[in-house]
Amino acid sequence: MEQENKEQEKFDVLDMKQYRMEKLPKRERSKFERFLVIIGAPLAIIVFIYIQYIGDFSFLHHINANELSKSAREIFDRVGAEKFTSMNISMLAIFAAALVLWMTEVIPNYQTSLILIIALVLTGVLPEKEAYAQLGHKVMWLNIMSFILASMLVATGVAKRFALWFIVKFGKNSSTIFISFIVINIVLSAFISATTAKAAILLPIFMVIAAVYGATGGEKKNNFGRSLVLQNLLDINMGAGMFVTGSGANLIAAALIGGAIGTDIYFSDWMMAAFPVQLGIMFVGLILANRVFFPIKKEDRMPKIPGGMDRLKKELASMGKISINEIKSLIIFGSILALWVTDRWHGISPTAVAFLGGIIALLPRIGVIKWNEVDIPWHLLLFSAGAYTLGAGFKATDLPSISVNHAFDAMGLGNGTPFWLLYLILTGGMLGSALVFQSKTMRTLIFIPIAIGIAHKFGFSIISLALPVAFLIEHVYVLPFNSKPAALLYVTNHYTMTDSFKFGIAMMGVAWIISILMSMTFYRWLGITPNGLGLF
Repeated sequence: MEQENKEQEKFDVLDMKQYRMEKLPKRERSKFERFLVIIGAPLAIIVFIYIQYIGDFSFLHHINANELSKSAREIFDRVGAEKFTSMNISMLAIFAAALVLWMTEVIPNYQTSLILIIALVLTGVLPEKEAYAQLGHKVMWLNIMSFILASMLVATGVAKRFALWFIVKFGKNSSTIFISFIVINIVLSAFISATTAKAAILLPIFMVIAAVYGATGGEKKNNFGRSLVLQNLLDINMGAGMFVTGSGANLIAAALIGGAIGTDIYFSDWMMAAFPVQLGIMFVGLILANRVFFPIKKEDRMPKIPGGMDRLKKELASMGKISINEIKSLIIFGSILALWVTDRWHGISPTAVAFLGGIIALLPRIGVIKWNEVDIPWHLLLFSAGAYTLGAGFKATDLPSISVNHAFDAMGLGNGTPFWLLYLILTGGMLGSALVFQSKTMRTLIFIPIAIGIAHKFGFSIISLALPVAFLIEHVYVLPFNSKPAALLYVTNHYTMTDSFKFGIAMMGVAWIISILMSMTFYRWLGITPNGLGLF
C-alpha cells in the first residue's frame, strides 16, 4: 500500500510524457473476448469445412453468366461453369473463415491475412502472381509514403507544436477547447492518413487538459473527460472521412469506384462532397455530447488544477523556436496538399504525389528525416495486403454480386425497386457493419463491390450508391474493438463501454439521417444522387 502511494505521488498528471502510447496500460480482455479467443480457431476450421465440403449453396450452382462483371465473365468462359462454381464456394469458405479469425482475434490479423493469401492460391481462386502482387498495390505504396510523411511531422515536432499552439492560443475555456480539437483534427487529417498516428499525437494533450479540469480517469472520471476523449475519437475518424487520403480504406473505395466507372475519383471531388457533411457531424457530436449525454456541470467547466494551462505553455516554450526542419516539413506537406487538392487539373495521382514528398523528405541534406526514424507498421501493411487479395478474389469470382442478386431475387425486389430503398439498405448496412467488423478495409472491400453490383443490377449510376456508402467508412467509434484509435482511447479509462456505446450509437443514427438528407439535397445538387446538376 505504501509503495502504491509512493508511485501515485511520483505520477504527475500534467506531465505529457506520462501519456505516451508505450506507457499506457494494456487493456485486459473481457470474459467474452477470452471466450472468443478459445473458440476462434476451431470455429474457423468448422466454418471452412462446412462451406467447402458439406453445405448446400444451390445459388452458386446456377450462376447466370450474363449477370457477371466483365472480368468475372472472362474467367467463367475460360474455366467453365463447374470450375467457376468451385472457385466461388472456395472464395466463400475462405472469406467466412477469415472473418471468424479477424473477429475473434485468436491470432494477429496480419497472420490471418497471410493464411487467406495462401489459401486463395492453393484452392485455385487466384493465380500466385495476382495473389502475391497485392503487396505492390498502388494503395500499399501510398500507405508507405503516408507513414513516411506522418513520421516526418512527428519526428520534427511540427504536428505537436501546432496542436499545442492552437490549444494555448484558442483554448481559453472549456467551450473553446472542444472547438479547438475539432479544428486540430481537421488540419492533422489533411496531412496524416493514419488515424492511430493522430490519436497518438493528440492523446497526451487532451489527457493533460482533462486533468486540468479534474478528470484523471479511473475513479476520478467526470463528464468533461468523457466528452473530451469520446469527441476526439469521433473527430479523429470524421476528419479522416473528409479526405480521400484520410485513410487507406478511403483510397481503396475510390479505386474500386473509379475502376467501375472508368474515371478517377479525385481528391478535390471527395473533399467537396464529404468535407461539409463530416464537419456537420462533428458539431452535432459536440452538441449531443455536451448537452445530452455528458452534460458538464458548472463547477466542472472551471480548471481544478491551478496553472494547469501554463504547463501546456511551458511544454510549447520548451520546444524552442520553430526549427529549419519544421519549416521544411511544412513546405513539403503544404506542397503535397496543394497538389492533392488540384489533382483534377494536373492529373497526377495521390500516390505519385506522396512518392515525390517521401523522396524529398528522405533526401540527405535537403530532407528532414532519416530512414531509421520512419515508423512503418509492417504488420498493418501485411494485413492490408491480405484484405486487397481478398478483394481480388471477390473480383475474380464476382461473389458479392452473385450473392446480392440471389438475396434480392429471394426478397422479390426486381428492377422496379425505388432508389431510396436501395440507398437506405446500403447505407444502413455499411454503418451497422462497423459494429461487427474490426477492419475498415474489410468493410470497404465487401460493401463497395456490393453497392457497385446493386447499381448495375437496378440500372442506377454507380456513383449514386457507391460513393455515399464510401463516405460512411470511418464510422468506427462505438465499441473499443471497432478500430485501433477506439482501442487506444479506451485504455485511458476516461469512459466506460456503456458511455462509448450510447454516444456512438446515437452518432451512427445521426450520420445515417444526415446521409439520407444529403441524398435528397446536397448530394443531388452535386450530381451524386439522381436528378442532380451533374458536377460528378
